Amino acid sequence: MNPPRHPKGWRRHLYTLGVKLFLAIAGANIVLVVAAYQIYSHSFDRGLLEYLNKADEARLTPLIQRLADGYREHAADWTWIADDKPRWQSMLREEVLGNSRYLRHPHGERPMAGEERSAPPPALTIDPRMLLLDRDGEVLIGPADRVEQALRKTIEVDGEVVGYLAYIPRLAMVESLEQVFQRQQAHRFLAIAIGMLAAVLINAALIAHWLARRLNALRNGANRLAEGDYGTRIAVVGHDEFAQLSTDFNNLASALESVQRSRRQWIADIAHELRTPLTTLRAEIEALQDGVRPLTRAGLNSLAQESNRLTRLVEDLHLLSLSDLGALRYHFAELDLGEVVRDCLEASQQTIAEGGLAVELSLASDVLIHGDEIRLQQVLGNLLQNTLRYTDPPRRLRIELTRQHGEACLRWQDSAPGVDPQHLASLTERLYRVDEARDRASGGSGLGLAIANAIIEDHGGRLEGGHSPLGGLSWRIQFPLPHMSLSESHHD
Repeated sequence: MNPPRHPKGWRRHLYTLGVKLFLAIAGANIVLVVAAYQIYSHSFDRGLLEYLNKADEARLTPLIQRLADGYREHAADWTWIADDKPRWQSMLREEVLGNSRYLRHPHGERPMAGEERSAPPPALTIDPRMLLLDRDGEVLIGPADRVEQALRKTIEVDGEVVGYLAYIPRLAMVESLEQVFQRQQAHRFLAIAIGMLAAVLINAALIAHWLARRLNALRNGANRLAEGDYGTRIAVVGHDEFAQLSTDFNNLASALESVQRSRRQWIADIAHELRTPLTTLRAEIEALQDGVRPLTRAGLNSLAQESNRLTRLVEDLHLLSLSDLGALRYHFAELDLGEVVRDCLEASQQTIAEGGLAVELSLASDVLIHGDEIRLQQVLGNLLQNTLRYTDPPRRLRIELTRQHGEACLRWQDSAPGVDPQHLASLTERLYRVDEARDRASGGSGLGLAIANAIIEDHGGRLEGGHSPLGGLSWRIQFPLPHMSLSESHHD
């Protein structure tokens, strides 16, 4: 599979997260602004037209009444208005547009000669939209070519239709005060939309820069981790998801740093453990080769002892490696944990007697667990060897087995000496020793408790160290009962 090709030159900036975030945020907001502008403008236009049309209808009512009164007063004839265009325009301004102040005296009378008239009315465009028709629908006043578009209102006198007042609806804006107002509002809406777009672009740029900057910090930190700088940390700012991600990153870096430190210590400890018996073997072999030490049974036994120590160390390391890889095989079955403890003590009866160890048992019956008997025997054997090596005569061991809170609880308590509290948490670490000289003298490799802990964890249990009431070390081992145990197929 070919690696992805990265763009070169200025185009590479288009693929950065900051640009993508900016385009996404700005694009989404621009669409919203444009949609809002279109909807608001369309809604305003329609609302304004509907309002004006309804206002026209409301204003026609008094005009119709005046026309009916004029028709009655002038002997059922329309010539009084059809031949008097100024009167028609005056009536339109007074009744339809409400501009009578331009035509009337404050007391309802026409101004007298020499009296100052008001300023002329403004130019209006309602006249071409108004038509006056007789009872047969013939146009008396208004544009005859637009009569088909006009809406008609009947003019009645004594219950009889004598004519029609027709008007053309405002289906489109014309050059009038209303159109001027609409244009002004459109300009305001456009200015608001442009301002919103500018604010959107600035906001998108700031958000994209803020997000990209925090992600760049994570990316740079990840690159330093990939280069092996496990001491790198990222500043945690705020309490949001980025802060939580930064905290998780720092926890990961700390874990990797700890693993690296443990690995280096692990390698150094293994080299040290292997070097000691190899040095002894080489010294004894060289002594035999130089004739300094004769080849005796005691010399061969010494060589065999060092060889066994090397073999045991390698086997323990191999066992731990299999456990780490999840390749340590188990054959699970239902076991009586009390019987497993008794079998282990019986198999080690001679060793216990030689060590002068007094054992006290308090084992509950029928404590069934799901486990591998051979591996559990290995755990108990390691604990027994630990007790025999590190307790002072007269040695005592108390083993208790109970059921507690849905678990099988095994307590392993030995006699003095004990362990300082600061060492308890580290006893199950690999190659850890409280007293290195004493451990090597007793033949221990520092792996027994680590192996026991790994096996117990693979059984779904826990191993916890503490202080024994007998003055020594106490181990608390807890296993899930069968209904809480691990699946056999998971481990086998």
